[in-house]
Amino acid sequence: MPGTRKLGRPTDQRRAMLRNLVTSFLEKGKIETTITRAKETRSIAEKMITLGKQNTLHSRRQALAYITKEDVVKKLFDEIAPQYAERQGGYTRIMKIGPRRGDAAEMAILELVQ
Repeated sequence: MPGTRKLGRPTDQRRAMLRNLVTSFLEKGKIETTITRAKETRSIAEKMITLGKQNTLHSRRQALAYITKEDVVKKLFDEIAPQYAERQGGYTRIMKIGPRRGDAAEMAILELVQ
């Protein structure tokens, strides 16, 4: 069930971190983070892409309520979502890349599927 991981942070910090991760992910198309953060980010990002596929004023406002940058929402609705018009889900991929050097946390790359 998405949204159940606490990620070692209070609720407000966790929500802010996930909003920033989703915004950065949709802006760049690829991010490197820990596996658990990538799994949480994936579920939210896929919901945002599904909103982009609907392409209504209501869905645009819902996306703007979560994504922190307006130009990223524009990119989501104009470029990203139309690529996945025929696809029913699975817009992202998580690739494990091994442990992080400092604390040995398992790292992963989250990217959009082409």
